[in-house]
Amino acid sequence: MNRQKPVVLAVGGSDSGGGAGIQADIKTITMCGGYAATAITAITAQNTTGVHKIKLLDPELLRAQIRVVLDDFEVSCVKIGMLGNAEMINTVVKEFKHTKIPIILDPVMIAKGGASLLQTKAIKALQNNFIPISYLLTPNAPEAEKLSGLSVVDLDGQRRAASAILKMGAQAVLIKGGHLPGEAVHDLLLWGHGEVVFESARINSRHTHGTGCTLASAIASWLAQGLQLEEAIRMARDYVRNAILQAPELGKGHGPLGHNWTLYGKQK
Repeated sequence: MNRQKPVVLAVGGSDSGGGAGIQADIKTITMCGGYAATAITAITAQNTTGVHKIKLLDPELLRAQIRVVLDDFEVSCVKIGMLGNAEMINTVVKEFKHTKIPIILDPVMIAKGGASLLQTKAIKALQNNFIPISYLLTPNAPEAEKLSGLSVVDLDGQRRAASAILKMGAQAVLIKGGHLPGEAVHDLLLWGHGEVVFESARINSRHTHGTGCTLASAIASWLAQGLQLEEAIRMARDYVRNAILQAPELGKGHGPLGHNWTLYGKQK
């Protein structure tokens, strides 16, 4: 019996509250059928009320983490989260620009509680160096505005911003609509095969910490298992939706998701 699972390498920051970042990546990749390897960019002191302290690690330590994983494992997909500054961005780019491994870039810029997780001057490094080597970008509306320089307040805005980001070199862009108003949430995918709009009813819940990390990791997991992009996104959105509906209701602020809902076979 072959017990091997596809390896997904998650690169990002550690969340002491366990709801986002590397902790969310590991939970998601595991629950979605992959094997999670990691390279940590930063240690954060955070909980459901916000990010209280951030310490970026030495770029050489980050490089070493990536290299030992790639040397030992056959990595099927890479998921990128918090990078922090231009030096960390360029370190990661150097390690992956000559590989053919698909990269899912979740351009983490602002925490759920409002804390900045990416230095302003690092946005140029993201635009010029990282986006061109990425397979898929998964920005939310505020992140898409920062990357594209365009207003994103509705589906048309998502469409314009996605087109602008695609021209920067990414193969596909998924602009999430959770930050936009309305009873329905629209996530817009734009890529070489055209446009797809994913729609779902909005869930009124404060337990949404780590949804971006979770969605990107779920997409990476399904891609690593051989699914095509559109189907991987559909399955990842379903996973996140159920994780919100079955959140453990922890903390005083934006609570974490119920990443392990698949263990109980319940869908809502």
